[in-house]
Amino acid sequence: MAEKTKKGKKRTPKLSCYVFRPMYATLKETVRATVHRPDTVLYPWEKLELPDNYRGRPGLVIERCIGCGICMRICPTGCIELVEVEDEQHGKMRRPQMNIGRCMMCGYCAEYCPKNAMIVTPEYELAAYTRQDLIYDPFELQHEYKPGYEVSIVEVLPSELKRGVGEKEPGREGKDRPELSDAKCIGCARCAKICPAFAVEMIQVGVSDKGKPIKRPKFDFSKCVGCEQCVENCPRDALTMKEVL
Repeated sequence: MAEKTKKGKKRTPKLSCYVFRPMYATLKETVRATVHRPDTVLYPWEKLELPDNYRGRPGLVIERCIGCGICMRICPTGCIELVEVEDEQHGKMRRPQMNIGRCMMCGYCAEYCPKNAMIVTPEYELAAYTRQDLIYDPFELQHEYKPGYEVSIVEVLPSELKRGVGEKEPGREGKDRPELSDAKCIGCARCAKICPAFAVEMIQVGVSDKGKPIKRPKFDFSKCVGCEQCVENCPRDALTMKEVL
């Protein structure tokens, strides 16, 4: 038969383990918290001071927005879409709607906005009870504008590097421009209707054999923001984006 293993003698903890050690630990932490403030803040009663370049919830200055959709295309998480809303002054218009639950607060939408309509706000308390509450329509997304909320970047194209940085074509700000293929154009004027910056005007360039006027789009590149909506909506693919040389 296997020998019985010897059991060690059971040690009963003394009174100091139950009472004095916990009391000492509590007293030590109390003194430490009183003399030296802890590294944390008592949120929500206390809040950290945010730096000037803090990027919180994106906001919208709806009066500046032209609905070009650049913010929607540049968003890395795809949380922005253009929706149709009704405005008392302008009637129906397309403006950005954002899913804050998917937003990574990168601020790209504000960086690439040609009209500084998209801004970054210092708001970071964005908790909600449902996912639907995290979808901000254009009117919920709009925020009071203050200097410093806008974010601007300057794009430098390879063509500009050849000329030297800073020698940009007036009115272009480093963006590509739409180019027309006259042979494909049918003069439908869809590009002029869809342009959010009103940079396209249809002008008459001749008369057809049947006596009808032939019209072609003329671009005002000082107004053009390079949103590519004219290219995307052209029914004959007569427009392409070309790098400024």
